[in-house]
Amino acid sequence: MSNSVTATKARTLVRTVTGEHKLEGGGFPVRRPFPTHVLDHVDPFLLLDEAGPFPPQEDGDMNDHPHRGFETLTYVLSGDFLSHDSTGFKDVFHTGDVEWTTAGSGIVHGGAPITGSTPMRGIQLWVNLPKAKKWIDPKSTRVEAATIPSIERSDSGYAVKVLAGSAEGVTGPVQTTWPILYLHYKLQAGATVSLDTNQAQDVMLYVLRGSIALSGNDNVSEGQLGILSNGDRVEFSNAADGKTELLLLGSEPIGEPVARYGPFVMNEREEVFQAFDDFNNGKFPMPTSN
Repeated sequence: MSNSVTATKARTLVRTVTGEHKLEGGGFPVRRPFPTHVLDHVDPFLLLDEAGPFPPQEDGDMNDHPHRGFETLTYVLSGDFLSHDSTGFKDVFHTGDVEWTTAGSGIVHGGAPITGSTPMRGIQLWVNLPKAKKWIDPKSTRVEAATIPSIERSDSGYAVKVLAGSAEGVTGPVQTTWPILYLHYKLQAGATVSLDTNQAQDVMLYVLRGSIALSGNDNVSEGQLGILSNGDRVEFSNAADGKTELLLLGSEPIGEPVARYGPFVMNEREEVFQAFDDFNNGKFPMPTSN
């Protein structure tokens, strides 16, 4: 009797999308791979913005604005900002922290970089909620940098922070309503990474700086999003002369209709119209103060 070994399948590059430069809020510069005219969303991910760096400025605050039907993750790469919302939440976020907000049935929030802090840079990620969870209670949570585990692999030349999901036996503190994988890699010159992944999850990579090489000699460079094929392993190496930094995102698709406009993401157009009506008619709770 012979032993059988199940072969693993490395994911390959299916599509590359280059982030577009835009201005958001009070003039915040962002680089956005989606949503754009070439890519609307990657189920269940609705938006990915690389924001900054930008210095604090008096007219650069984020005015109070509503959301309904999804969750937001704001990952602070540098700088400090104050955030508040209509649940009564108010806190100061520092480098490495994550603001995890569940909009659910409706939330209004805002904030601003703190004057005198270092130039702010961060990642904004929107994660959809399934139809059965669109109307859950809103909430915001500060996930402190110290609670986010980091894996150091000096023999392979990389380090990775596990924000959400599990990697290399380590689980991150962010537990979105619809589960995701959210990893932040930093690679030294010559570094290589091989990560086992859940075959049921779709996986993509966004390069913040530098460049990576994937199986099949495909490259993904700074400001580009690489959407990968199915498989149970991701393999990539640093293709830059210096350091490379990237995000790895994964999740099983929700597989439901998406109707969206601006700050509201629902399943049907009529639900989006209702969200606008509810907000305009004062049915959303409002922050008590800034």
